[in-house]
Amino acid sequence: MNVGDRITFQFGGKEKEGVVVKVFSKTVYLKVDFPHHPGKIVIRKLTELEGKAQPKKKKAKKAKAKKEKAQKAKEKAEATKEEKGEGEKE
Repeated sequence: MNVGDRITFQFGGKEKEGVVVKVFSKTVYLKVDFPHHPGKIVIRKLTELEGKAQPKKKKAKKAKAKKEKAQKAKEKAEATKEEKGEGEKE
């Protein structure tokens, strides 16, 4: 991959075509013409363009955080029930 090469890459679930502007050891800068933004520079990892990288899984992190949040809310609700119950006994 050299400066000036035209390559296709994934952008928003679609194929886009861009021209290589800069090449570094791990990243590539591409110049892409969008309808309302001609000449936009897009940065991509070299491994993504070569097809070796797998897409990152962000949903797993969100699901884990959601579980933890639900667990904390459940514990808090139980704690408030216990406090209310103790107040009525006295």
